[in-house]
Parts: sequence; C-alpha cells; structure tokens
Amino acid sequence: MNALKQNKRGYILVGILLSTFMAAIEGTVVGPAGPAIISSFGSVSLMSWIFTAFLLTMAVTTPIFGKVSDLYGRKPVFLYGSLIFLAGSLLCGLSQSMTQLIIFRAIQGIGAGAVIPVTFTIIGDIYNLEERGKVQGMISSVWGISSLIGPLIGGYFVDFLSWHWIFVFHMPFGVVSIWLILRYFREERTTRQVSIDYTGAALFAVGMTALLFALAVGGGEGYSWTSPMMLGLIGGSVVLLIAFLIVESRVKEPMLPLNLFKIRDISVSTLANILVSALIIGLTTYLPLWIQGVRGGNATLSGLSLAPMSIGWLIGSVIGGRLIVKTGSRKTALIGVVFLIIGAVGLAFMHKETALALLLTFTFIYGLGFGYISTLFQIIAQSSVGYQVRGASTALNSFIRTFGQTVGVAVFGLWVNAGIANRLAAEPDAVGITSDDINKLLSPHGTAELPEGAGGLLSGILEGSLNSLFIGMAVMAVVCMLIVAAFRNAPPQPEDETDGEASPGN
Repeated sequence: MNALKQNKRGYILVGILLSTFMAAIEGTVVGPAGPAIISSFGSVSLMSWIFTAFLLTMAVTTPIFGKVSDLYGRKPVFLYGSLIFLAGSLLCGLSQSMTQLIIFRAIQGIGAGAVIPVTFTIIGDIYNLEERGKVQGMISSVWGISSLIGPLIGGYFVDFLSWHWIFVFHMPFGVVSIWLILRYFREERTTRQVSIDYTGAALFAVGMTALLFALAVGGGEGYSWTSPMMLGLIGGSVVLLIAFLIVESRVKEPMLPLNLFKIRDISVSTLANILVSALIIGLTTYLPLWIQGVRGGNATLSGLSLAPMSIGWLIGSVIGGRLIVKTGSRKTALIGVVFLIIGAVGLAFMHKETALALLLTFTFIYGLGFGYISTLFQIIAQSSVGYQVRGASTALNSFIRTFGQTVGVAVFGLWVNAGIANRLAAEPDAVGITSDDINKLLSPHGTAELPEGAGGLLSGILEGSLNSLFIGMAVMAVVCMLIVAAFRNAPPQPEDETDGEASPGN
C-alpha cells in the first residue's frame, strides 16, 4: 500500500466510524420508540412495518450496490448512499402518518443498502487480515456504543420530547463522514471494460421484494396464506429468483457471483447469519415490549434493558476479532454460539416476576455471543476473497444479515400476533377486548382507558405470547451451533491464490 494511502487511512477510518455511528444509532433508537409510534399512528400489528420497510429495501439494494462498488468504486456508492440515507432520515422525522413513515423508512433503507456494506468493503481494501481484526473491533465498538446510548436516547425522546427526533439528531455525523471520505479517500483503480448485469439486478429486486413483502403481510387480516394474492406473490417470487440464478450463472459480471458459495466458510456463515440476524431483531424488537407491556416499565427502562447486550457485544467483538487469527473460524464461532444459547435459554424461562438484574445478565450474555459471531461473519466476507469480488462478498454478508432480520421480524410478528389472538379467543374474561387494546397497554397513559381488570389480563396474554417467542429463539440458537461446527478450523483467507489480497494501487 503506498505511503499516501497509509497517511490518509486515519482520516478515512474516522469517516467510516462516523458513518457507522450514524447507521447504528438509527437502528438502536427505534426499538424503544416503537410502542409510542404505534400509539400515535396505528395498531400493534403494524409495528413490524417500521422495521420491515427499512430492512426490505436495504436487503434488496445491498447486493446491487456491492457489485456496483466492485465495478465503479467504493467512493461514489458511499457518497450517493449517504445522501439518500440522510434525505430519508429527515423525511422520517417530518412524517405525519404511518404511511409516510413506512415510505420514508424505505428510502432510508435504500441509502443504508449502499453505505453499510461499502464501509466494510473499504476496511477490507485498506487493511490486511491481521489489521482487520483490530479495526473490526473498533467498528464493533461504535456499534456497541451506539447500541448502548441509542436506546437511552430513544427512550428519552419518547418520554420527554417526541419520537420524531430519533430520526434526525444523528444527521451531523453523516455530513462530516461524507466530507472526510470525499476529501481523503482516493481510489486507484485500473480502467477496465465492465458489463453491467441489468437483467440480474431487475430479477433480484422484483423477486426478492415480492418474497419479503409476502412474508411481511402473509397471515394478516385479508391476506391469508392461501389467498390468490399471497399465492401469486410467493409463486412469482420463486419463478423470478430461479430465473435470477440462471442469469447469474451465465453473465460475464454477475451481480451475485455464485462461486462465492463454493467457499466453505462463506457458505456456512450464510446459513448461520440468517439465524443470528433473526435472533438480533427478535431481541431488540420484542424485549422492549416485554419491559413495557409485561413488567409495566416506561420507554427509558426498555432502552436500559438493551444496554447490557450492547456492552456484551462490544466486549465480544473486540475479543473475537483478535481470536479469529489465533484459533480459526470454528472455535471462535462455537464460543459465540454457546453464549447465544445461554442468553436465549435464560430469557426463555423468564416470567413477569423475574428479577430485573437476572434479565439484564441474560441480555449481556446474548450480546457477548452477537459480538463474537457477527465480527467473524464480517471478517470471513472480507478475507475469503480478493479485491475484485470483495464488494460483492461483503454485500452478500450484509444482505444475508438484513434478509435474516427481515424474515425474522416478519415471522416473529406473525408469531406474536397469532399468539395474542389465540389467547384472547381462549380467555373467557376477554369478551369485548381485542388485540388493538394492546396499543393502550403500551401507551404511556393508555392503561387508564382500558376497562377495569383488562390491563392485567392483556399483560398476561402478552407475556404468554412473548414467552413462546423467546422459547423459539432458544431453539434457533441451538440449531445455529450445529451449523457453525462446519466452519474450517483456520483463519479465513482466499482459497484461490490467484484472487489474493492485491488491489489496484496496493
């Protein structure tokens, strides 16, 4: 790597860290604010769309932007993506209805689909394998700090100001990061003729959007799984995605290089990442509901309940990033999954009277596991391939994480909503009470509007539904352990020596 790039790496890293903070804090402040948003705009059944709209567009655009960064460079993708993200954030803060908020969250997701994977790709470009563990620890520290203060800030805005502020307060960090990357990041790329996979991008975008939309709305009111609309969406998405795979196997510059899946560690991490990502979104979305709806806490307390997870994540990522080079992928992953299992099983046995200190201990252990294994997934994506496909590989990892969260929030939302409806139907004393009354239970002053005795009944019903979800998450953690046992017991490195670490200008 030339001296000029060496001297500027510090400024570039600061820009990446600020951008990471902007994206990370945006994700963590929304969780505690979810009940307040729902109380303002709509029913509890729409809560998942606050997250789904963002995750869906991010999932669809991430692989596209990853490949574009391989073809045309990381810098333009980062800059345009940041501008889109900031525009979406401002619009979210100004939204006046649930429809507006969902649309603007989708715009945010498009920007995130460009920014988040490209920041990781830039790290892979300017740091070698030994340095990546340390730098990933720094980035994970930003995620940890953001996860720690994000819920507190979100809870504060909900309790004392307005939830609208959670979408705009981070914007100055984005502006500074844009300036630093624009000023100091200079890519030295070899001019080459490129062939853009327009057909593959279109098939993937339409097919994946149809699939994720079907998962998000299926089983709800008017959208049973056997309805013509749902069957059409699922059938159409399957056909389009099969056509996408056929196209990718034939084009010169595939949007998603299928030979990535021939790399053992990437294949294993892809499967495990889906489950881990679902566990992350399940915990961050539904633990605040438990705190506020079952324990009777406020939004600030629900934010505090996620703080131990953030601290654990920070510690796990720093230790795990250094452990990968020494012990290899398999041992590092197994350590992380063991922590996940302990935390998940602990929360599965949680009940209304469980001591808060014990609940916080389990969320801390959960966070340790997330830190270990998420850092491993990222380093595998960066280090198992060479420069020419590093953007696509890193974007694949980011896409799988977002895909897992999107599917997770959709499936978990159906799970919880169905549990509430079934328990209400089976409860003799629930005559005249509907699942919409859960909104009042979650509202800061809504319990006063409930009929006498309905608050305790609804709290018990919500407790049972969330408890069944936490049990399911514990089973997922065990399955994840079986998957990561297939990792190679060696540090990740390019399996094809001709596709090594060299990049233009290095």
